[in-house]
Amino acid sequence: MKIIFRLLKESVSFAYQALVANKLRSFLSLLGITIGIFSIISVFTLVDTMEEGIRKEINKLGSDVIYVSKWSWVFTPDYPWWRFVNRPNPDLEDLEALQREKDLFSGVAFEGGRRASVSYRGNEMTSASLSGVSMDYDKVTNLDFVDGRYFSFSEMALGRNVAVIGGKIAEVLFPSGEAVGKSIKVSGKTMTVIGVLRYQGEGNFGVSINKDRNIIVPIQFARRYYDVRRMGGNIIVNPKDGYDEGELKDHIMGIMRAHRKIKPTEDPNFSLNTVSAIQGQISSIFDVMHTVGLVIGMFSILVGGFSIANTMFVSVKERTNLIGIQKALGAKSYFILVQFIFESILLCLVGGVAGLAFIAGLALLSTYVFDFEIMLSMQNVLTGIIISVVIGLVSGVSPAYIASKLDPVEAIRS
Repeated sequence: MKIIFRLLKESVSFAYQALVANKLRSFLSLLGITIGIFSIISVFTLVDTMEEGIRKEINKLGSDVIYVSKWSWVFTPDYPWWRFVNRPNPDLEDLEALQREKDLFSGVAFEGGRRASVSYRGNEMTSASLSGVSMDYDKVTNLDFVDGRYFSFSEMALGRNVAVIGGKIAEVLFPSGEAVGKSIKVSGKTMTVIGVLRYQGEGNFGVSINKDRNIIVPIQFARRYYDVRRMGGNIIVNPKDGYDEGELKDHIMGIMRAHRKIKPTEDPNFSLNTVSAIQGQISSIFDVMHTVGLVIGMFSILVGGFSIANTMFVSVKERTNLIGIQKALGAKSYFILVQFIFESILLCLVGGVAGLAFIAGLALLSTYVFDFEIMLSMQNVLTGIIISVVIGLVSGVSPAYIASKLDPVEAIRS
């Protein structure tokens, strides 16, 4: 243990002397490692930030619900796209078929949407979305009210012209007043606001799956003006406790195939989508992005590694006389070998830490100045440190080996 501390002490001392004595050479050598670590870890950090933002938004769909849809959320290369196009949209008859199986589900609801414009007096939003929903919609999705309430049974059954609006719509139409009780115009139709949802805002990279721009109305009201089949939509199914995802999907598959009279040999003309399925595909996509980022960053690291190796070769040349004296005084070859390897690793660590510090500074600047959160995870910090150590080890092996094999007499004479 004592010899290890001695090695570390002398390696730190030599590394410091190399940095101070040849500032320009040291700066250029460390710059390669700094840029390399910055390249790799910044790519990892941006990819992780993007992935986390997308996952948070997708989780808003509900982690334990199943969506009966026309389209599949998961890419299926073996299934031709035109077959998806020819599928029928889920409709209220499909909803009724699933609602008859009350023992399986705690909630089943239809949601169909289309683009719409909404206005109140002089204020208008043209990029809103009109969503017609059935009674159990509040049971299968999270509706976070800041004011007002959800639809009553009579409002839903009779198709009253009432609406629940998202936080962004309330912000635009009612910047300084209360929205509940006011009459708004949605694509020319008058509706009374009975509830306002909490504003959630856009996620990172502009990805957002929320109801900020939604106008939610009873489906019976929407179907008086729009063709529900052509609107497109989903049937959202929430299982009762005790049913796992696979078991529930099998039940839904059987109910839908029987209702649509699909033969056992025919493919279903609908998709059962879950958040877990799309999460798995997202993981595979971001794994590829991590690999691409690593490959790109390794080119910068390679340049930095050659710079460190060159610095170590020069250091061996400059200290040949000192190495001869150390050997003459009894220093073993392995001591010289390990000493130079430690020095190479320490130099790489200095460059790596500088790269990580630069990333951390940019992350703080982005988060607190530009209000764009970038997460530098501890895993990425450790990855940067490990890569620095590995590059230092690889770059220092050859110079260290040459130094350890020097003849003490010839070295002193040099």
